Amino acid sequence: MKYGLIALLVGLAIVVCGVCGGGCMLYSSYKTAISLDEEVKAKWSDVEVDLQRRYDLIPNIIETVKGYAKHEKGIIETVAESRTKYFSASGPAAKQEASAGLERALSRLLVLQEQYPDLKANQQFQNLTVSLEGTENRIAEKRRRYNEAVRQLNTHIRGPIGSIAASWADVKPAELFEVQEAAKVAPKVDFGD
Repeated sequence: MKYGLIALLVGLAIVVCGVCGGGCMLYSSYKTAISLDEEVKAKWSDVEVDLQRRYDLIPNIIETVKGYAKHEKGIIETVAESRTKYFSASGPAAKQEASAGLERALSRLLVLQEQYPDLKANQQFQNLTVSLEGTENRIAEKRRRYNEAVRQLNTHIRGPIGSIAASWADVKPAELFEVQEAAKVAPKVDFGD
């Protein structure tokens, strides 16, 4: 009888420890899901800061180019339209798509400097393109950091405990900020020579 009571108490202790341990793991996973979700949001905000900087530079670039390349109105309009699409887009996926359109249009716009030596020599245009290049580099780095945060979040919530905790915390998988296929191809500009 004495050994039976000890066995019962040990069994009960094991069950209580298991329940407490499982509860602690679930609570820890819940906190991790929330933390990773907030990290993804913060990293996306960082990307948007530099995207905004890019879009703020564009009107200055357009005005500088207009003076030299008046007959290239189509490229200039495409850049302006792409900028407008970005600001009307809502959510990371729509902003990514609008951003890719702008990248293609900007590439075509910057190719103009080869056709117009006076534009290429213009100090304001040079300063703007250097600023834009720096901004593009920061965007690329912040995209990488955002995608790493997304990968960590999505990996966590795919696990058995993580998926339960994520559903309780109302945390959803996040989308990667991927380069659109069209943006991977160099722009083709025809000047009708």
